[in-house]
Amino acid sequence: MSDMISADLVDLDLSAETKEAAARALAERMVARGRVTDLEGFLADVAAREAQMSTGLDGGIGIPHCRSEHVTEPTLAFGRSAAGIDFGAADGPADLVFLIAAPAGADDAHLTILSALARQLMNAEFTAALRSVGDAADAAALIRGEGPAPADEPRAGAEPVGESTGDTTSETAAGGPGEKSGEEKSGEEESGAEESGGEGSGESGRPFRIVAVTSCPTGIAHTYMAAESLENAGREAGVEVVVETQGSAGFTRLDPAVIAAADGVILAHDVAVREKDRFAGKPTVDTGVKAAVNRPGELIGEVRSKAARGEVTAADGAGAGGAAGADGAPPVGRGGESGEGYGTRLRTWLMSGVSYMVPFVAAGGLLIALGFAIGGYEINKAPSVMDHFVWTQADSWAALLYQIGGVSFAFLVPVLAGYIAYGMADRPGLVPGFVGGSIALTIDAGFLGGLAAGLISGAVVLAIQRVRIPAALRGIMPVVVIPLISSAVVGFLMFVVIGKPIASAQEAMTDWLNGLSGANAILLGALLGLMMCFDLGGPVNKVAYTFATAGIAVSDPSDSAMKIMAAVMAAGMVPPLAMALATTVRARLFNAAERENGKAAWVLGASFISEGAIPFAAADPLRVIPSSMVGGAITGALSMAFGATLRAPHGGVFVVPLIGNPLLYLVAVAAGVCVTTALVIVLKGLRRPVPGATAQGPGGGTDPSAPSGAKQPVAA
Repeated sequence: MSDMISADLVDLDLSAETKEAAARALAERMVARGRVTDLEGFLADVAAREAQMSTGLDGGIGIPHCRSEHVTEPTLAFGRSAAGIDFGAADGPADLVFLIAAPAGADDAHLTILSALARQLMNAEFTAALRSVGDAADAAALIRGEGPAPADEPRAGAEPVGESTGDTTSETAAGGPGEKSGEEKSGEEESGAEESGGEGSGESGRPFRIVAVTSCPTGIAHTYMAAESLENAGREAGVEVVVETQGSAGFTRLDPAVIAAADGVILAHDVAVREKDRFAGKPTVDTGVKAAVNRPGELIGEVRSKAARGEVTAADGAGAGGAAGADGAPPVGRGGESGEGYGTRLRTWLMSGVSYMVPFVAAGGLLIALGFAIGGYEINKAPSVMDHFVWTQADSWAALLYQIGGVSFAFLVPVLAGYIAYGMADRPGLVPGFVGGSIALTIDAGFLGGLAAGLISGAVVLAIQRVRIPAALRGIMPVVVIPLISSAVVGFLMFVVIGKPIASAQEAMTDWLNGLSGANAILLGALLGLMMCFDLGGPVNKVAYTFATAGIAVSDPSDSAMKIMAAVMAAGMVPPLAMALATTVRARLFNAAERENGKAAWVLGASFISEGAIPFAAADPLRVIPSSMVGGAITGALSMAFGATLRAPHGGVFVVPLIGNPLLYLVAVAAGVCVTTALVIVLKGLRRPVPGATAQGPGGGTDPSAPSGAKQPVAA
C-alpha cells in the first residue's frame, strides 16, 4: 500500500461540510499527484456510485469510492473532519473519510490491497488511532501499515493483504465501527443463542458454524467490510464464521467441505451471488451487504434461530427458509432488507421479467420498423425469405428484416413469463414459466397471459420446494421432478382454468386502446408522460414503458398502440434534454459537475435514456422532478394529439425516419423540453445562487468574485 497513499493525500483538518465537497477536496489532492486526470469526470463517477448506495458506515466513517477511467493508478486519500460530514449512516455524520479511487481496469493485486483497507476500517483500535494521530505523514504511515500496530492487532501491518480475500476466518479481535458495543449487542446475540438452544450445530460440543458470502456493486469496500464485521461478531458470539468475498478481484470459492460442515448461511449482497446453489439445504439469511456491516450480530442470531427451527433452503438453492425463506423473500426477488412488503417483492418479480424482455422488444421492434421503412407497410404480406429472396432487391432485404423481427417478437411473452418465474423461484422457475408463456401465446392471452403465467409458475415451484423429500431424491428434483410437475400444473391452469378469462381481458384491453380518440387519447398521453418523468427509469417509468411495449409486441399492432409508444418515448426524452439545455442557457445556476453532466445529457436524451437526468434530480429533486413531469405531460399529450406513431420501442431521434408525422413529433418533444427548461430555470433562480456554482471558474477552480462562504449542494 506504500504507493497508494502519502502525506500529501492526507487532510487532517478537512473543512468540507457536505459529502460532495469532501470528495472534491480529496480528489483535488489526487489530481495534484497525477493520480486523477479529469477531476469532474472522476467526481461524476463517485457521485454515480454514491447514488447506488450510501457509503456512510456506523462508527463515523465515510468511504466514497469508485472505479473510473479517469484514475491512473489505485489511490487512497484520507480526510478527518472535526464537525463531521453526512454520508448517510444511521448513527450520524462521519469524521473519518476515505476516498478510494481504482482504475477501470485495476489488477487483482491492487484491489486486494484496497480490500485490506476496507477490513482495517472495521478495527476499532485502528480507527481510534486515526482519530488521535497529529501528523499527516504519521496518518499515511498508519494506513500503510508502517506505524506501530495496537496490541493484539497485527492487521494494521502488511498482514491484511494476505488475508483480504475473505475465504478464511480472520484472526482479529472483535469490535468495529459497524457493530454495537458489547453491552448493547450482547443481549441480542445471547437471545439468538438461547433461541437456538445449541441446536442446529449438527454435533454437540463444537461451535455453531456459519459460511457467508458478501458482495456489493463496486466490489471494493463494502464487500470486505461486511466480511470483517461478520467475522468479528462471530468471534464475540462464539461462532465460527468463514466468509467468501465476491469482490472486484474475483473470488476464491469456499472449500465444499467447509460448506458441507456449516450449520447456517448468511448471504449479504447487493448483486447476484455467484454459484448460489452451493449453499442449498441449509438455514439461510439473505440480506443486503450494509446489514452485515451495521448489524452482524443480529444476522448471526437470526441464522441460529432458523437452524433451531429447522428452516432450510430448498434443495436447488431457490431461497431461504424452506423455499422462499422464512420471510417469504426469494433469491432474485429479495430486493434488499428483510421485512419488505409483498407489493415491493411483486414489483421486483415483474421487473425481473420486463428487464429480460426489453432487449427482445428493442431488437424485434427496430428490425420490423426498418423492414417497413425499406419495403413499405405491405412488407408484412411478403412470402417467407426461405422461399423467395433476391440479393439485389430492396424488398427482399426488407422482408428479411421484418421476418427476423417477427421471430424476435415471438419470444416476448415466453421470456416475460419465464423470467418472472425466475425472479420468484430461481432457475427451477424457468421451464414452467416459458411453457406457460408459450401457452399464453397459443390461446391469444397475450401480455396479460404472460404476466399471469409467470406468477403462477413461480408460485407452483415454490410450493413444490416446500415439500420435504428424502435426501436420495434431491439430485433429480431440479432436473426432472420440479420441471415435470410444475409444467403440468401450469399448463392445466392456463389451458383449462384461467386462460380463457385472461384472453378475454386482453381482447377487451386491445379494443379499448383501438377505440381511444380525441380527449381520451390526449389525457392518456399526458398521464404516460407524467409517469415517464416521475422517477426517470424507476418502477413508475418502467410501468409506463412496459404498457407501451406490450401494445406493439405483436406482429400487427394497432394504430393506437403505436401512438402510445410514440408518446412514451417522446416524454422519456424530455428530462435529460431539458437539463442539457438548462445548463447551456443558464450555466451559472449549476455547479461544475452538473454542467459536465449536462453535456452528456444531450446524447442520453436524444437516445431516449431518461436516466441522463438522474444526477440533476438527485441534487435538486423538488425543482427538477416536478418540472420534468410538467414537460413530459405536455409532450405526451401533444404527441397523441398530433397522431404520431412509432413501431420501434427504442432509439430516440435515431428512429425519427420510422415515426409517423415525424416533424410534429419533434415539435412535441421540443415543446416539452422548452417548458421543463423554463420551469427549472425559474425555480432555481428563485432561490439563492447555487453554492459552489457561481464559485466555479472556467477551469473548475474558484471564482474570486464568488462569496467566500459558499457550500456545495447536498445530493438527495
